[in-house]
Amino acid sequence: MGLAIDGLASGLDTTSLINSLMTLEAAPQTLIKSKAAAVQTRISALQGLNSAVADLAAKAAKLAEPKGLELYTATSSSAKVTTTMGTGAKPGAVDFTVSQLAQTQVSVTKNLTAWPEATLTIVGQDGKSTTVTPKSNSLDDVVTAVNASTANVVASKVSVGGGEFRLQFTSAKTGVAGGFTITDPNPTAGLTKVQDAQDAQIKLWAGTGAEVMLSSASNTFSDLLPGVSATVSEVSGTSTRLAVSRDNAQISKAASDLVSGVNGVLAQISTKSAVVSSTNATGSPITSGGVFTGDSTIRTVNAAILAAASAPINGKSPSELGIGVTKTGTMEFDATKFSDALAKDPAGTMAAVATIAGRVAAAAKQASDPVTGSISTKIKGQQSTAKDFATQIENWDDRLETRRTTLQRTYSALEVALSGMNAQSSWLTSQLAGLSTGSTSS
Repeated sequence: MGLAIDGLASGLDTTSLINSLMTLEAAPQTLIKSKAAAVQTRISALQGLNSAVADLAAKAAKLAEPKGLELYTATSSSAKVTTTMGTGAKPGAVDFTVSQLAQTQVSVTKNLTAWPEATLTIVGQDGKSTTVTPKSNSLDDVVTAVNASTANVVASKVSVGGGEFRLQFTSAKTGVAGGFTITDPNPTAGLTKVQDAQDAQIKLWAGTGAEVMLSSASNTFSDLLPGVSATVSEVSGTSTRLAVSRDNAQISKAASDLVSGVNGVLAQISTKSAVVSSTNATGSPITSGGVFTGDSTIRTVNAAILAAASAPINGKSPSELGIGVTKTGTMEFDATKFSDALAKDPAGTMAAVATIAGRVAAAAKQASDPVTGSISTKIKGQQSTAKDFATQIENWDDRLETRRTTLQRTYSALEVALSGMNAQSSWLTSQLAGLSTGSTSS
């Protein structure tokens, strides 16, 4: 920082004068900063668009897969049977009754004050033996030791009144495979099995010559139909029908979501390409364009995605399926028309949607691919420009700092020089005054 001696000799506000001069000197940098800000705005807009287009590409590609529209729903005729959809579901139906539910084994001791032995041995249904050694023979220590073991048995201390307790042992998992026995060298523990371990069982085609019994260690029967599991919660001799059918509502929503995704991208482009007319402070008309206005790359992306979504399929317009183009250049989805087409020709309608999705995915990927995408490439170019502007601004910072220092030194030197001249002038004046006084005296 240079010296600043405001008005010492000249009476000038040299700091303000220097600041005014620096404002003029900084005009080129100010212009560069304005351009740099515009580039950053453009980069942000491009990144936002690229993200939306990439998301559209991913969703459309998934819908275009061979099984992308194989959407089914499973229903049960009983509220006590719930269904879970997985992969590979196909239309079909099956009837069954529920013979029994899966349950755990539960064994209970008689009233105890302490475990009668130093250890207890738990033998699983598979013959695996686990010896448990509690810290002491207190019931609490027995519970802790059993629950910390690998015996797959849960122990609980249960109050039965009068300050007395029993130990309850429950298999950790339902099903016959969870059964166990506990050996106690001293029979005073008095174990009683109050509930057997058992598998859930259902009968397919009950009461017919084709009757089949199925078992499950849990209450869930996996893949009872391809890709569909059923969970039972009540024994019933009444037949329950499990049915799988094509889910037209989901298929319609998938098509609608595809159109919405396309419109989301088109709307983003349209909003940022709009030309706005307004007036300035003097009332004169001015016109300003959006960040994408006049951008040929963005126009190409817009046209490619719109064409992919609306071009004919085997000579037929997607509008016949309820997927059409509006007068404003956006897409629209007619749910009623689509449902009618799906009901009339489900295979053909789903194939058409998959084709549209495939074309949209390809167009969107061509624009948003991280390496070769047209938008991605444009972003990289803009980022390079932004970096160049940043370098120019930094160079100007150094240049302006040097210029300010030079001006401060110049004006400081001027003040010092003026101060010296003023001092010399005062001395000369005093000398002249002395001469004048001396002349008058003589």
